[in-house]
Amino acid sequence: MKKFATIVLFLTVAAAPAVGQRKYHNMPGAAPTRPYSDAVQVGDTLYLAGKLGTDPKGEYPKEFADEVRQCLKNQGEVLKAAGFDFGDVVKVTVFMTDLSQFDAMNKVYVEFFKADRPARSTVGVASLVRNAHIEIEMVAVKKK
Repeated sequence: MKKFATIVLFLTVAAAPAVGQRKYHNMPGAAPTRPYSDAVQVGDTLYLAGKLGTDPKGEYPKEFADEVRQCLKNQGEVLKAAGFDFGDVVKVTVFMTDLSQFDAMNKVYVEFFKADRPARSTVGVASLVRNAHIEIEMVAVKKK
């Protein structure tokens, strides 16, 4: 009869107490009845929902560049409400209905991300909610 040795491997994971705990953040003045949160924080990571370029009245600027700028300002409000800033952003996804506006979007984008820019994907889509021309979502990680 053959004897088999049993090897038991124990892994110890040292986790910060905040890992797994979630905090929900919304733009100041956001309607509590919306079916989503503007951001969810897990530990030091903040996952931001896509934002449109509407002003506080829910209207779009006439110029595309201004819509991009407002979109990024809106994300800035969410970052700020959660205690983060643009320097904490590590990943951006941009959804655009007209990729011929890519250069115009980039001109505004670099106003907000001047150096050490986050990784980014830009995706052309047929349409966006509420007839938006652009939607931007982000992931941010708090600097230590």
